[in-house]
Amino acid sequence: MEKDYKISLLLDFYGELLSEKQRTAVECYYNADCSLAEIAQEMNITRQAVRDIIKRTESALLDMEKKLGLYSRFEGMMSGLERIKRLGAEISELSDSENIRTRAAEVIDAANALLEKQ
Repeated sequence: MEKDYKISLLLDFYGELLSEKQRTAVECYYNADCSLAEIAQEMNITRQAVRDIIKRTESALLDMEKKLGLYSRFEGMMSGLERIKRLGAEISELSDSENIRTRAAEVIDAANALLEKQ
């Protein structure tokens, strides 16, 4: 079972919607880099049961993302904020007006503030 970074990210968005058992198994596997055997021992279940829980949970997380799209929207917003920063810097560099440079700096600061909250 190849570890997928996207599952870890989806866990951040949808983890609270999972059962405690699902969340524990997937967090241990993806975030703590535990082996199936280690998780099985910790949860007092078989290695196969851990594998099944992880596979079902991966499927559930991907299905949630397909239906709700929260992670995709988040990526889009982050990309948009980075573009706003870049365009604000370009406007500031190209402008001869101090007022425009000041406003461009305010736009960049606002985008930075939103990016820092993430």
